[in-house]
Amino acid sequence: MTATVTAPAPTPVRKTGKPKQNREAIFLFLPALLPVLLLSVYPLIRGIALGFTDARAGLNVDTNFIGFENFSKLLHNGLFWDSFRIGIIWTLSVTILQFVAALGLALLLNTTIRFRGVARTIALIPWAMPPVVVAIMWRLLLHPTNGPVNEILQKLHLTDHPINFLGDFSTALPAVIVVGIWVGMPMTTITLLAGLQGIDRSLYEAAAVDGASAWSQFWNITLPQLRTVIVAITSLDLIWNFNSFGLVYVLTAGGPGGKTMLPMLFAYNEAFRYGNFGMAAAMGDVMVVIIIVFLAFYLRNRLRSEA
Repeated sequence: MTATVTAPAPTPVRKTGKPKQNREAIFLFLPALLPVLLLSVYPLIRGIALGFTDARAGLNVDTNFIGFENFSKLLHNGLFWDSFRIGIIWTLSVTILQFVAALGLALLLNTTIRFRGVARTIALIPWAMPPVVVAIMWRLLLHPTNGPVNEILQKLHLTDHPINFLGDFSTALPAVIVVGIWVGMPMTTITLLAGLQGIDRSLYEAAAVDGASAWSQFWNITLPQLRTVIVAITSLDLIWNFNSFGLVYVLTAGGPGGKTMLPMLFAYNEAFRYGNFGMAAAMGDVMVVIIIVFLAFYLRNRLRSEA
């Protein structure tokens, strides 16, 4: 008699419900994604496309695809290259000097000084103020006849006549750079201060035991430990300063004589003063490429530091 062996019944596979959870997550994500697509991604794509057309301001104006004609005109536009040169000077000057000043202030705020909490709060004030308000305030401070800056300089006998800081060809760009440094320094300071507080204090104690000087500790411990923070905040400052518009527009509107005409101001005038939307969009496309280069540099260094 042959025994019959009955195979065990297969164990039922329990459904985890992950596809359903993914669908629910996408459904919940849509309300946040749609405004980004409509207000950020679509205008960006639309602006890039306009750079290849002859779009102009007006109703019922035909728009034609002209390829790279706008970019060819930019290559032969001396005013655009002047604005680009001024933008590079502005961006590098503000970013570098802002970093140096912010690092010094962060080192000071990291020490045990009296009223340190109050000092840290005061350091954030310029960052908390809207750029338009800051620009109006500095215009009043630098006013050639009624501004307190000129009054102080004359009382100290540093000058015998009022200086039109924002209206003179030789002082307009340096004055705007000073204001840009003052505005952006708080955010850089707070970021560097957070990095300083994350450094292990035992490194300084060991260096002090070995007889290392304060400068040696700063050069061999502080800066290497802050490398990731420095690369991150400097890259973001470069992007932010290169795209600066509101502050300089209210201060000088690009004057006098185009001495403070940043690329963003030049594109704004081309679009909304002269109605050349296609040309202005082409300028925007060039700036997008430059920003992508900055982002690639930042991400490259970020990934390398994490690795």
